[in-house]
Amino acid sequence: MGQYAGTTDDIRVNASEGTRGMVAKTRKRRTIVQRVDGAKAFFQHEASGGIVLLAAALFGLVLQNSPLSWLYDGLLETPVTVRVGALNLDKPLLLWINDGMMAVFFFLVGLEIKRELVIGELSSTKKAALPAIAALGGMLVPALIYSAINWTDDIALHGWAIPAATDIAFAIGVLALLGPRVPVSLKVFLLALAIIDDLGAIIIIAFFYTAHLSLEALALAGLGIAALALLNAKDVTRIAPYVLVGLFIWVCVLKSGVHATLAGVITALAVPVTRAPGEQHGTLERVEEALGPWVKFGVLPLFAFANAGVSLTGMTLAHVTSAIPMGIALGLLIGKPIGIFGFSLGAIGLRLAGKPEGATWAQLLGVAILGGIGFTMSLFIGMLAFVDATRAAEIRIGVLMGSIASALAGYLFLRAVTANRALGQPHPEG
Repeated sequence: MGQYAGTTDDIRVNASEGTRGMVAKTRKRRTIVQRVDGAKAFFQHEASGGIVLLAAALFGLVLQNSPLSWLYDGLLETPVTVRVGALNLDKPLLLWINDGMMAVFFFLVGLEIKRELVIGELSSTKKAALPAIAALGGMLVPALIYSAINWTDDIALHGWAIPAATDIAFAIGVLALLGPRVPVSLKVFLLALAIIDDLGAIIIIAFFYTAHLSLEALALAGLGIAALALLNAKDVTRIAPYVLVGLFIWVCVLKSGVHATLAGVITALAVPVTRAPGEQHGTLERVEEALGPWVKFGVLPLFAFANAGVSLTGMTLAHVTSAIPMGIALGLLIGKPIGIFGFSLGAIGLRLAGKPEGATWAQLLGVAILGGIGFTMSLFIGMLAFVDATRAAEIRIGVLMGSIASALAGYLFLRAVTANRALGQPHPEG
């Protein structure tokens, strides 16, 4: 009888241990699911791109100023060679990122521009008027401020366009942190403004930041563009032919002296909006949706990591407050809001455009401040404007100061002027 009782006790103990094990496994699975869901929620949030971008830039900056700086420099200087017959492309990894991977970013920008022009917020004069005029002011005033500060230095003046850019991912990300505080009309306005701003930056790069031109390479690129036009005219909806021709154009443009990233824009503009048989969305929308996450969480963070790593060794207050970094920082922090808000005010006052629905003047000013987040495009133009290491450090310092200050100022200002809206109370006009 005692032996039987002991066996029963053993069974009970084993059952209890088994139950605890099942509970532990269930909790573990639940924790894993919660973490996966949390990660998905983060990457799906509008602000995630800007957060990852900033984290990558700060990582590059910290790594460059740590005992592992040799690893950072060595990685970016790693030679990468691609050879096809007589064609030989031999560049360090940094230039493959800036000339190659950024062409993918510009391809996505080109897709966004075409979508907005054909079916989006820029598809009519009425819709496009305000962001177009605001973007013009947002490029002109910062360039004038930079030029005024650097007027006595002919070499420094070459960087006049650096503070004229707005970073879409970063600016939209900061705005998304405010959630429903900000009217949807202002989010649409900032997105359209940033897209037009990117178009302006593309034009500036094409006309002002090109090396000596190779007519032979440009002629070959012209043949590629003609092939893209033919694909579009034949309404080819498969993306592979466009990508193959785009790669050919990229190589030709790379060898021509015009910056190779423009090949991405040219290719994107040829991608048709029409739907393939059996597809729910058009070719352009499908490619944009598929490519977006790779650019947001891959290309742009890698570019930020590779280009934001400036050595602060020997950096003094005099370096930080010198003409180039101050011209960039003040152009972004002061010039952008003045240009965007001032030109918007004029356009609305002259009835050339309408005020964003449901937005106050204060909220419009807050979004104009966020327009001073230049970051990716400002760094990119800066790398084209100056090649020597001393200037490169000054560019990065100026862009980081101006962009981070604009992000903080815009967020805090918008948070203050939208407080009533967040509480569910009507916000006064003004």
